[in-house]
Amino acid sequence: MPDSDTAAPRVRFAPSPTGYLHIGGLRTALYNFLFARRHGGVFILRIEDTDRSRFVDDAEADILSALDWSGLAFDEGPGKPGRVGPYRQSERRALYAEHAEQLVRDGAAYLAFDTPGELDLMRDRLATEANPNPRYDATTRLAMRNSLSLGDEASARLVNDGVPYVVRLRVDPGSDVRFTDSVRGEVTFSTDAVDDQVLVKSDGMPTYHLANVVDDHLMGITHVIRGEEWLPSTPKHMLLYRAFGWEAPAMAHLPLILSPAGGKLSKRNADTLGIPVFTSAYREEGYESSALLNYLAFLGWNPGDDREVYTLEELVQVFSIERVGSAGVHFDVAKLQWFNLQHLRSVDPTEIAARSRPALEAAGITFDASYTARVVALLSERLAFPQDLATTWRWFFDDPVSYEEQGVRKRWKEDSAGLVRTLADRMPSDEGFDHDGLESVLRDLAEERGIGAGRIIHPVRLAVSGVTTGPGLFELLVVLGRDTCVRRLVRAAECLG
Repeated sequence: MPDSDTAAPRVRFAPSPTGYLHIGGLRTALYNFLFARRHGGVFILRIEDTDRSRFVDDAEADILSALDWSGLAFDEGPGKPGRVGPYRQSERRALYAEHAEQLVRDGAAYLAFDTPGELDLMRDRLATEANPNPRYDATTRLAMRNSLSLGDEASARLVNDGVPYVVRLRVDPGSDVRFTDSVRGEVTFSTDAVDDQVLVKSDGMPTYHLANVVDDHLMGITHVIRGEEWLPSTPKHMLLYRAFGWEAPAMAHLPLILSPAGGKLSKRNADTLGIPVFTSAYREEGYESSALLNYLAFLGWNPGDDREVYTLEELVQVFSIERVGSAGVHFDVAKLQWFNLQHLRSVDPTEIAARSRPALEAAGITFDASYTARVVALLSERLAFPQDLATTWRWFFDDPVSYEEQGVRKRWKEDSAGLVRTLADRMPSDEGFDHDGLESVLRDLAEERGIGAGRIIHPVRLAVSGVTTGPGLFELLVVLGRDTCVRRLVRAAECLG
């Protein structure tokens, strides 16, 4: 995507408060943020709230909260006024009316008085097998009730009589709309396939198309970075830029985020697969914001090498819109969890322990900050979420009440009960209860019995944790402490025999 030679780039993230912030929207915000920071530009937040029928009261607050949590600080927007505000489209209505009137005066738009019933009749009358959904365009407009078919005087009378009307873009067929997309290269649309899009609704509110173009121009937006779903709307926007005599910003349409099962990741198929789609859900589930951003950055972009783990600051230094691909990318929860594990390792164990406290106490576990921090440090290569301490790793806090069946069949031999009892009896005192002391006692016992050390290590791990996998055994025993280890070894010998 070309950078401006004369001024720093200005980009915008323009969500609609018709729902909470989707992770696809967060990725769009991220790419705009990275582009602005990479090139010393300005990142603007604009709330596109003209669709009042779908407005959700707390959606804007959710958007602001999600951006704040993720660290994507905008330079201008609601609460951060700049020279091109206001930043909510509902507060810019007069600007749209003014520009719509200009288009009508210039013949680039017209008034249409058709009722919903009349529009339905037109579609029913003209529908064919080859064209099941006729458009309101140059082939149908003169048969409808609008200022082009009625004339100026009749149209003025209808307006004076209070007859509802919309403003439509006048699209002339027989030409092409061409532009260069930084992700997709040269893109061409025929105006024959573009309808006379509504620009202003009958309630006087602008549609997305008019408000988007007017705002991008008046706010000095130099680069539009948005999702692929807006690509079919781009020719309408380009025609509007042409009608106003404005230079269009550079365009980049990001690839779709796909469901693991195929198709766009929508709320419906995401719910079916158990994938959260709203940014707030990832926050509630304990994801690190840096991990989520790191993962989303790789959904469509790559740095050109094998490195995967980046902080937000590091992403700023390497991000390039030219390295964004055009193919859709499947969402992979397991990969996101891997990113979370990597990022959680950079957090102080004391902080992670504090975050785990609500989950531990909800599970009936008395919170011990010092002990929990030691557990976190031991699990630095394995802990994906703080709350996992209360589930996956609960045996650090409570004696196991059962033992992994497959592990028992594979690891618990006829002599295992005797071996773990003996080891319990020989556990070194507090002074020698460390990695080296424990390993020495266990290996001495193995040598004494003429067996490999694994013959003791595996049943001991099963006895103290109930499972067959985990961190290094001797480090694990040290964290659990002598009394807990002895108690669990004796109990396992009694239970498993």
